[in-house]
Amino acid sequence: MAILDLIIIGAGPAGLTAAQYGARANLKVLVIEMLSVGGQAILIDVLENYPGNAGQNDMPPKSGYEFAVDLHRQAELFGASIIINKIKSVKKIDSFFEVLLDDGTMYLAPVIIIATGAKPRLLEIPGEAAFTGRGVSYCATCDGHFFKGKKIFVVGGGDAACDEARYLANLTTKVILIHRRDSFRAQKALAARTLENPNIEVRFNTVIKEIKGEQKVKTVVLQKTDNSDSYEEDADAVFIFAGTVPQTSVINNLEIEKNEDGYIIVNQKMETSIEGLYAAGDVRAGAFRQVVTAAADGAIAAHNAAKFIDQMNN
Repeated sequence: MAILDLIIIGAGPAGLTAAQYGARANLKVLVIEMLSVGGQAILIDVLENYPGNAGQNDMPPKSGYEFAVDLHRQAELFGASIIINKIKSVKKIDSFFEVLLDDGTMYLAPVIIIATGAKPRLLEIPGEAAFTGRGVSYCATCDGHFFKGKKIFVVGGGDAACDEARYLANLTTKVILIHRRDSFRAQKALAARTLENPNIEVRFNTVIKEIKGEQKVKTVVLQKTDNSDSYEEDADAVFIFAGTVPQTSVINNLEIEKNEDGYIIVNQKMETSIEGLYAAGDVRAGAFRQVVTAAADGAIAAHNAAKFIDQMNN
């Protein structure tokens, strides 16, 4: 059993930034990631809206993967330890948190930062699960190259949907972006570029009701939300960006305050309703879900965690 100052659960931009700031405050920091270091940032093709990441000498901005690699290296250079493992349980015992891993390893720390992020929200329509990996995807940069020159439907109206539709429009001239409302929720500049893209056809007031095929996606059933008319149309792929679901299962046994959508409620210091427990990034309520804000959350959480530990020790 190892005793630490700070355990960070999740190694996306929020968790890795928290690791940097915690280690620089001379804390003994461990980051536990259950999947892959970098989180959803590694799926970003071009991280064009991160301040200072403009590229140079005709080189494009860094990709999300490259950015995540830099964050990883930087956190370790400052002294944080990062491991890949599954967490079996998180408990609070007196003034310490006990984190038990699947392999039986146990860690104790007075402070935890939850930076587990969120995962794509499913549409839960017929055919979605059956054709996942066979034409249905939630990551354009992962799977878009399989559908070069093909007819691709994109579902959603936020930043992610517009970003991914624009990426796919570099691979085919047949991108159909459908959104259930009459306007995008995305940032105005991003929405404008999407609407102006000649390879993207936008259909507002439209939802997808079913995905059909045999071995792979063949057609989709669409329905208009303003008049309920439905029709079936040929399709080669469906990329879904319909929002996210917070990943809080690791702390389900802790009585932590969440909002109605399951996101963790924090104050300006990133403190949760449980003393010593902080949350940062996409997992917290009210977040503007961008890499830059996740990093800021991580810095704030680690800064206040260090202050909390100082107060405990004095």
